[in-house]
Formats: sequence, structure tokens, C-alpha cells
Amino acid sequence: MDGKYIDSFRKRLMFPIQDIRERVIAFGGRVLDDSKPKYINSPENIVYSKGRNLFGLNVAKKHDIKKIIIVEGYMDAISLYQRGITNVVASLGTAMTEAQGRLLRRNSEQVILGYDADGAGQAAILRGMEILQNLGCDIRVLQIEGAKDPDEYVIKYGPERFQKCVENAISLVEFKVKVLKKELNLENTNDKIKFLNEIAKILAKIQNQMEREIYLDKLSKEYKISKEAIQAEVNKLQYKNSTGSKKLEKRVTDLKPETAEKKEITPEILKRENMVIYLLINEPEKTYTKLKQTITYNDFKYELNKEILKKLYEELEKGNSNTNHILDWFEEEKMISHITEIMADDFEITDINKAVEDLINIYEKDKLISKRNEIIQILNDTNISKEEAKKYENELNDIILKLAKIK
Repeated sequence: MDGKYIDSFRKRLMFPIQDIRERVIAFGGRVLDDSKPKYINSPENIVYSKGRNLFGLNVAKKHDIKKIIIVEGYMDAISLYQRGITNVVASLGTAMTEAQGRLLRRNSEQVILGYDADGAGQAAILRGMEILQNLGCDIRVLQIEGAKDPDEYVIKYGPERFQKCVENAISLVEFKVKVLKKELNLENTNDKIKFLNEIAKILAKIQNQMEREIYLDKLSKEYKISKEAIQAEVNKLQYKNSTGSKKLEKRVTDLKPETAEKKEITPEILKRENMVIYLLINEPEKTYTKLKQTITYNDFKYELNKEILKKLYEELEKGNSNTNHILDWFEEEKMISHITEIMADDFEITDINKAVEDLINIYEKDKLISKRNEIIQILNDTNISKEEAKKYENELNDIILKLAKIK
């Protein structure tokens, strides 16, 4: 560890970060006063990556972790463990990643999200839920009142009362409905209609028919909304998604065989590419310059999206930012159909600048990871000279530092 990081760790509580095999892979520090930053970790490298590890999992595994609680910080995890709550781990100052989700899924039957009660904590719950749901996890959300986080709650009310909160943790659907209810005034007709529509979207994602039926009954009675009305909206959404997926499947098979075989297009990649196109069409003046600096059409995997993005960039580069007539820029029916479907999609974008920033970070990270892996392969070549190896090692260190800075 170089001098810069040693200075950063002075006057801080130090926490060894161990992987699941109990090897120390990094250190975390927390200030003893009000100075900033409050927390600091060792820099990421080939051995240590925040997104691939969970603080305390090596210790929690020694106990019963059929149910595992994930909290935000070291102090939450340590405070709970000291008071007998041993099935607890913490994320390492990062939003939930798929790698962390897989760790949880592999080691536990049920995951309880115990993030802070503030806005950032609630947003982290929603992000975490999506990742864990996609991995097939049984998810619950911890509900605490009278404290801002699990650490404060267990100190204030004790471990027994905290355990009751764990036992009463609510499901993913219940949490989403609760968040939605806070944002809307159900005495207002328009808000109640919006509430119904959003509930239908939540229920339409439930694959298990019996589970969906239970929630239909419960929500109908609780909010005095006709069960038939909710079911009708759910049916419409499911029909739309079903026909949409069939259209998408047809479009993918319409590609040249060599293209379809060469690129495996995941739903996440397709959605990401579609969102870039959606933003460029809807907000070209706010998004074009920033997106083009990082994302090229060669970064896209889906051939149709690649061709559409290339044309969009060409027209916007000419200053033709009137995207109201975008369909006139294309002649092929399959392109027009695909653009129409993208424009009809709901990407749930609330902050355009944040959406652009997130997309740029994803593509930058992908490029850096690809370059990192390429260099590692080169360094594994025994025929490489010392001078070349040194050059690639320096380049690798630069890439690792850049990766650490990407949120």
C-alpha cells in the first residue's frame, strides 16, 4: 500500500476485509471524528474488488445463515454481531452487484435487506431487490421505526426486539406498494388511478399464479379497489409483454445467422442499448454530446440498434435535432418497428442526467474490464520481455485505479 493510502488510514478505526476463505484482501477505515470521508477502503486491485465481496460473510458462515441480513456498513454488521445477531453481512460502500447477489444466493435461502431508513438506503433497497429477484432469491425487507439504521435500533431497543423486526420483514411486493403509497395521495382520484396502474405493473411481474392471486385479494381489500379492475390491468400488461417478447424474438431471428451466433444478447444489454436510443430521441440536446464521447455504435451488440445509433449520430452531428420525425430517417420496416417499440417502452427515467451518467459509467467500465483482461492474458505469456511486462503492469495499474473511481 503506498504512502497516500497509509496517510488516509491514520486516525481511523481499522477493519480487515476478508474473503469467504478468510484471507485478508483489504482494509477499511472509519474516522474517529467528523472529518471526511467517513469511510475509506483499500484501493481495488486484481485480488480485491468491492463488488465481489461481502464484509463479514466469512464469519457469518460459521453460524446459521438460512436467513441472512445484509446491511450498509461495517458498524451495522459489527454492532449486530456483538449483540448476538450473527447472520449479518455488509456491502462494502457500493450498491448491490450481481456478484454480491450470487454470493448471497449461494449461501442462504432468504435474504433480508436491512439498509438505512434514509432516501439513499431506500433507493439501495430497490436496486438490490431487482438484482436479487433476477437471481431467484427469496427477498424480504427489514422495517424498523424509531432509528435511522439497524446499528442505532439494536443499541436503542435491544436484540430481541430487532429479531422480531427480522421475523416480520416484508416481501418485495409489500415493500414496493408501501413506497408507492408514500408518494401518492389515495384520496386524490388521479393518484388512485396511478396507484392502480403501478400495482398492476408490480403484480404482472409475479410468475407464480398462486402468489399473484394472494396479493390481488390482499391489495383489493386493503385499498378498496375492485379485484377485477386490478386483474384486468395485469392481464393487459402480461399480454403486451408476451406479444412484445414474441416480436423481439422474431427480430433477433431476422438477423443474419452469423451475427446472431456471434453475439449473445442478454435482456440487460438489449435494455441498455434501447435506453441510449430512447434518450437520444427524446432529449437529444441534453444527451447527444455526453453519450457520443463514450458510446460508439460499435459498442452495441444488437445489429439493429447498432444501425439505428449510427444513423442517429450522423443526423445529430449535422445539427438535425428535430427527432419528432425520426421515423422518416429510416426506410427498413424492421428498423421503424423496433424504434416504435423502444419509444413505447417505459424506462422509468426520473433524472435524465443521472440516467446518462449511469450509462456512461457502464460502458466505460465494460471497456476497462475488457482491456484489463486483455492485459492480464498478455502478462501470462512467458515469452514477454521484462520491459514489455513493466509497461503492461503500469497500464494495468492505471486501469484498476480508473475502475475504482467508477461508481
